[in-house]
Amino acid sequence: MNTRILTFIATVLLTTVVTAQENLQKQASSKKIKKTFTTVKENPITSVKNQYRSGTCWAYATLGYLESEILRKTGKTYDLCEMFVVNRDYMDCATHYVRMHGYSQISEGGSCDDVVDVIRRYGICPETAMPAPGSLTGDSLANFKVFFPQLERTVRAAVREDAKEPLPHWRDSVLAVIERFVGRCPESFVYEGKTYTPTSFAESLGLNPDDYVSLTSYTHHPFNESFVIEAPYKWRLKPSYNIPIADLMDVLDKALDAGYTVAWGGDVTGDFTRTGLAMLPDGIVPTQQMRQEQWDDWRFTYDHVMLIYGKAVDEQGKPYYMVKNSWGESGLYKGIWYMSRDYMILNTVYLYLNRNALPDNLRGKKTVPSL
Repeated sequence: MNTRILTFIATVLLTTVVTAQENLQKQASSKKIKKTFTTVKENPITSVKNQYRSGTCWAYATLGYLESEILRKTGKTYDLCEMFVVNRDYMDCATHYVRMHGYSQISEGGSCDDVVDVIRRYGICPETAMPAPGSLTGDSLANFKVFFPQLERTVRAAVREDAKEPLPHWRDSVLAVIERFVGRCPESFVYEGKTYTPTSFAESLGLNPDDYVSLTSYTHHPFNESFVIEAPYKWRLKPSYNIPIADLMDVLDKALDAGYTVAWGGDVTGDFTRTGLAMLPDGIVPTQQMRQEQWDDWRFTYDHVMLIYGKAVDEQGKPYYMVKNSWGESGLYKGIWYMSRDYMILNTVYLYLNRNALPDNLRGKKTVPSL
């Protein structure tokens, strides 16, 4: 077939897809789309939180995931402290930046790896053991509009151009900024009448950091091997185990059916609305190849973390996943999003879950690393 004809056909198809996506976004944003769902499977979660004006979905979602893990195992509800994780993680990120001589990224974003690594190294505390988010700057919730640019300037100043060493005492300067805006991590605190350190409190929760694994699905690395996902927010360089997307979805379904929740890292820049719905336009069938193409040309990125805790179907019987977001009780479903299976297939960067929720064929593989 003539090359010009092929190019014309491809252009028409691309325009059609883009137009369909734009129309769906406009309809959903104006609340013309309102769906009714029937729950198929619902696992226990803690309350919906609000990250507000901070890029800390990774902290809220992963701690929400770990809270649901504790709830599943013990029946006890905890409210773990996001700002403790932010404090320790941003200091770690700054240290990494300086050790890399500035060839790294300083950003508000992060991943599930960060939270588990912080708990492993420093412990955790309950929400009440630190100042409430936003309280140190006169806001009602976390607001990083002033904080993070100041932190970024302070960290970057530690690595001077052509210098033979970093700025003296840069750690003190960075920590002072962090503690000014999000608070100082406690050395000890009282919780339910008992005194803990962050480390002893983490140990009391019954969580084993080695239980948690990350799975992904891309073709630029071999399947059934691990690799570090090339995303700016994943600066800790923790590996994910690579399997075909059909297998990844099978892992998700079986984990939910077995009573486990699953943390999700993925893309919300396209057909993810503010109303509580995430679905692809009719006629778009996601494939492994489509995932790879959108990842490689930057249409698809890693920009959000949430918690998957159940399954549902809409009025036509189309499958959806029930997802806890961290934008407060917003949208049509009070902070819960319904993400279609097709959307999940196309937009998932990684799943993060308890290795005991893996199918037998994956659980026994020593190549599936702990984070």
